[in-house]
Amino acid sequence: MVLSRFTLKNINPEAVSLPPDTVYELPEKVLQFGTGVLLRGLPDFFIDKANRKGVFNGRIVVVKSTAQGDTSAFDKQDGMYTVCVRGVQEGQQVSENIINASISRVLNAAEEWEQVLECAQNPELQIIISNTTEVGIELVNDDVRHHPPKSYPGKLLAFLLARYRVFRGSPDSGMVILPTELIPNNGKKLESIVLELAHLNGLEEPFIEWLEQHNHFCSTLVDRIVPGKPDAATFEALEKELGYSDELLTMSEVYSLWAIEGGDAVREKLSFAAGEESIIITEDIDLHRELKLRLLNGTHTLSCGLAFLAGCTTVQDAMNDASVSTYIEQVMQQEIAPAIPYTLPLEQAQAFGNKVLDRFRNPAIRHLWLSITMNYSSKMKMRCVPVLLRHYEQSSEVPQLLALGFAAYLAFSKPVETKGGKYYGRFNEETYLIQDDQAPQFYRRWNGLTPAALVKEVLSDATYWGHDLGSLPGFADAVLERLGRIQEDGMREILELTLNNKSVTA
Repeated sequence: MVLSRFTLKNINPEAVSLPPDTVYELPEKVLQFGTGVLLRGLPDFFIDKANRKGVFNGRIVVVKSTAQGDTSAFDKQDGMYTVCVRGVQEGQQVSENIINASISRVLNAAEEWEQVLECAQNPELQIIISNTTEVGIELVNDDVRHHPPKSYPGKLLAFLLARYRVFRGSPDSGMVILPTELIPNNGKKLESIVLELAHLNGLEEPFIEWLEQHNHFCSTLVDRIVPGKPDAATFEALEKELGYSDELLTMSEVYSLWAIEGGDAVREKLSFAAGEESIIITEDIDLHRELKLRLLNGTHTLSCGLAFLAGCTTVQDAMNDASVSTYIEQVMQQEIAPAIPYTLPLEQAQAFGNKVLDRFRNPAIRHLWLSITMNYSSKMKMRCVPVLLRHYEQSSEVPQLLALGFAAYLAFSKPVETKGGKYYGRFNEETYLIQDDQAPQFYRRWNGLTPAALVKEVLSDATYWGHDLGSLPGFADAVLERLGRIQEDGMREILELTLNNKSVTA
């Protein structure tokens, strides 16, 4: 039996929390760009939760804006999916299954762009949410007259232009725009790109004025581990427990945070936040952003290549491995926490770090390291390089664990073959997909340069990193030494040497 509106009557309400019958009549109040598990497991989760309380009373129109995959699972399941929440909260085990019915429909931007623009005519639509990954919020010289425009900012601008024209620029037709991409000041960055695109497209000044004055581009921070669909064995067990099949079934930890930068006007439109402790609407989210971005995301990024090349498939595998878990804890608490580019007591950062480590140990969450390596380079740039630079502002000592994390990134990013425009690395005689926009550069570098020249070229690329990392005292040498050891002896030996503070050249 496949989950759908028709089969709900056959599902055991003791096994899963069913949506109320009234939800299907609710108006569409949210336009969402992205279908990924983070959106389904956090913003959509909160909206469904609010609808169940009779607080928000609105549904989501989802726009699939990438070429990968299709919308068939959403169509077949009437937009519904199951969130399986597992973990520990205040010392108590939590195991909760919830059928989320917050999504009304899913539109494919490439094929149904006119229907997306028609949503601009809906006066009850007031909120736009997005998650297009870190590389989605970038300026592309886009034509908003394309059907659809190429980039997410282009699509957003085209929608807002349609909205402006339908409602003739009325102040109350403006939107609250909530990007959830994990980049600093995501709202401000998205706003600046949209405004620049408006000028590049020669759009009228009254529209640009409306865009600036009556739309709220809110910087946000989302924090919840949502690894997505579980492995085959867990999925089979859950299907048996639930009594139905769900292609979109999503696992999630208990912990959640959605910090949104805004004031009273934003709070009024985001009524789903009322009474929800995990949603914080405040004028400044910098502290929340820095703690999460550096200690959780930054640790993930520095550890993903290392853990994968050490033979750990999941975060849980790594936390059960004495050496890899020691690296994760030490790089977080000894090198990242003291170098967060934000003024706060070290004790506060390390206390947050301890909570993150507990979340990493959650046995119910199967978070694949290979998934975490997606967009590896941009994650290193956004999450880890600022910490590295801050470390050198405070000390001339080489950060040995950061250097090992950077060497692991270079080793993981070595393509050994390319097929169909995709790049593949190799570990233990098996290939893996390198999902990184820098993969073509690495393919050229690894095939044309010595390791020493490669390290020098990568670290010295100030255009990419925003700083010449090769100029940091001792860092290039430390990275090269560790990269050489990884290539000669594998990840395990250099990991042990680094943790034991032994010379890597001994």
